Amino acid sequence: MINLIKAIAATAFLAIGITVNADEHDGAMGKDIVDTAIGADDFNTLVTAVQAADLVETLKGEGPFTVFAPTDEAFAAIPESDLEALLADKDQLTAVLTYHVVSGKVMAEDVVGLDSATTVQGSDVSIEVVDGNVMIDGATVVTTDIEASNGVIHVIDGVLMP
Repeated sequence: MINLIKAIAATAFLAIGITVNADEHDGAMGKDIVDTAIGADDFNTLVTAVQAADLVETLKGEGPFTVFAPTDEAFAAIPESDLEALLADKDQLTAVLTYHVVSGKVMAEDVVGLDSATTVQGSDVSIEVVDGNVMIDGATVVTTDIEASNGVIHVIDGVLMP
């Protein structure tokens, strides 16, 4: 029964068209997570935040990592003064960013079978499938399985707060 539920959920991912193959990302497999995010051009705020938190070398490391990556639009939903304060507070910024990272390479077909995942920050994010959409702590996964040399990125439409 559980395998059937996983199969249905995986099919839902495919049916709503959010699975992206690595070859659609200009050979992303040769690039690490940071370089893949830089090349995607929709993660400018995330890249700036990773740099401000001194996490570039960590996310360029061996991994593997799974990153739930908020888009620039997701960061734009945060009031500007709050975002500026977050970017200025390295400890809080590190906590927020590491809350978006899970150790290991967790592909979409595996994510849909989970109800939570422990982040590098130490807390768990909740995972649920609602009306065919995968939700991570209330943020919708909009693109999955962007593979990098040291892990995978799943794009989300919100910024997760621990």
